Amino acid sequence: MTSTEIASYTPDEIKHLEFIQAVVTRLGNGSFLIKGWTMTVSGVFFGFLVNHLSWKLAATGMIPIIGFWLLDSYYLRQERLFRKLYDEVRGRSAGVPPFSLNVQPYLERVPWGAVAVSRTMINFYGFLMALDLVFVAGSVFGAA
Repeated sequence: MTSTEIASYTPDEIKHLEFIQAVVTRLGNGSFLIKGWTMTVSGVFFGFLVNHLSWKLAATGMIPIIGFWLLDSYYLRQERLFRKLYDEVRGRSAGVPPFSLNVQPYLERVPWGAVAVSRTMINFYGFLMALDLVFVAGSVFGAA
């Protein structure tokens, strides 16, 4: 935005946008922390599997990956919903009441399933799942 565009907003509109941006920031930080925990937990499983190859342990390692994937998808969807709200408020949509943080109108436009299989989620969690499947296959076929 240019300074002229910013100057045309009222102080209440600017504050509303700041509120929404604060939520987006918190959600982004939460997603970052989830990815950090995913790497930590997966790293522990993979490190243990290198020395104690077991298909049962490798299969168990998928549970936290899937759990973190679902949780991170929730955070990413919420972030995208609030970005839609931000765009509406920035565009001065008459349908958004002052200081509203209601994202209900955007739920259909940001489907949870599409977020869960988005490129960023597949690249991160899909890679970890594939690596875990390598350990499962290695323990099953290596033991035969």
